[in-house]
Amino acid sequence: MKNQWSDLKNHLFATLEGLADEDSPMDVDRAKAVTGVAGKLIEMAKVETKVIELTGRQGEGSVLPNPERPALPGSH
Repeated sequence: MKNQWSDLKNHLFATLEGLADEDSPMDVDRAKAVTGVAGKLIEMAKVETKVIELTGRQGEGSVLPNPERPALPGSH
């Protein structure tokens, strides 16, 4: 996946800065669109987290980073 969670945070902070810019404020509808998409990504990550909790596995195409799992004792 090209984008990372840090990119999402950067976009959200840039949106906040754009709204606060008195000289050239960001369009409110555009800011709402950015936060709407971000909200959907966060909802999707919550669902994926729940799937991992219930199944112990991360599905393909996950928006979450794939953490490296330590090897189990005796599985070398």
